[in-house]
Amino acid sequence: MIKKEDVLKLAQLARIETSEKEAEELAGDLDHILEYVSQVNSLDLSDEKEQTGPIFNVMRDDAHPHESGVHTEELLSASPAREGDYFKVKKIL
Repeated sequence: MIKKEDVLKLAQLARIETSEKEAEELAGDLDHILEYVSQVNSLDLSDEKEQTGPIFNVMRDDAHPHESGVHTEELLSASPAREGDYFKVKKIL
């Protein structure tokens, strides 16, 4: 059984603000979830066949429509500020 204190500690570690009432509700919810997972884990599936099908690659083949860097100068010249071969932006951190 998950205690309210465990939920509060987990919320603190995850840096999530949680009230006492929410922690109590979450503890109950987590208990139900873990109980369900326990039921699923206890199923005997030894007689079941593994159900896997053929795997198909749905991604397109990599294609190189143009040489790398062909449009670099064109893109950089359209930017408001640049430094060498890079876009110059304001520092955000």
